[in-house]
Amino acid sequence: MSELTGKTALVTGSVQGIGLAIAKVLGRAGARVGVHGLATDEQAKSTVDAVLEAGAPEVRFFGADVKDVAAIETMMAEVTDWGGPDILVNNAGIQKTASLAEADPAIWDAIIGVNLSAAFHTMRLALPAMAAKGYGRVINIASVHGLVASVNKAPYVASKFGLVGMSKVAALEYATAGQKATGGVTINCIAPGWTETAIIEPQVAARAEQFGGDRDKGIADLLAEKQPTRRTSDPSEIGELALWLCNPIAHNVTGATIPVDGGWTSQ
Repeated sequence: MSELTGKTALVTGSVQGIGLAIAKVLGRAGARVGVHGLATDEQAKSTVDAVLEAGAPEVRFFGADVKDVAAIETMMAEVTDWGGPDILVNNAGIQKTASLAEADPAIWDAIIGVNLSAAFHTMRLALPAMAAKGYGRVINIASVHGLVASVNKAPYVASKFGLVGMSKVAALEYATAGQKATGGVTINCIAPGWTETAIIEPQVAARAEQFGGDRDKGIADLLAEKQPTRRTSDPSEIGELALWLCNPIAHNVTGATIPVDGGWTSQ
């Protein structure tokens, strides 16, 4: 597969989970890939090696702290010098469950900073150049919690609802950029439900405790509560959807939020 040959992608939060899966799929399709995260030298090398092994012609690691606007600006300038990004995937995200009464300012600032503000800054820096090229893809990894709420997740839900709304605005502002032949510039969200990633582990562990530490029973109980298919998604499935959105054939899919949630948000 070489449909992304000549394209440069930046995937934030890509040392594991959904981000790494997307980076590998884009690399397999021929894109040069910028991977990103707060990682040790060993983790960074492992991530680069995994994406190269998947087929990417070139991979670079970026270690910007996305809570720091200056660090984001430096990273985006470096990616621009590299020739991109033609594809920007905002996947970096954090979550901490706490009630409104317990969610202190530090929790709020951290979650909003990583999940929402960082995406704003990468988008404002990337989109003008995409428009000039006539092709660009921004794929923001939101969540079912960008569409529906859950208790004890006010900062997280606020960040993901904000990401969905901001993506819609960007989609409208760049709707006329490019042409059908070039693929245009599109901005979309993917909204995963229960997906096998590290971010859900605290909730899985808490639920497993109710079943004597049985993880499988804990997962089954969580999914029965909200995800009608009672099946988790694999990160690679999110990667394949992201790849399709990058295809020029998806030129008229913009401003959308696509759930991958086993029917959760259909209820």
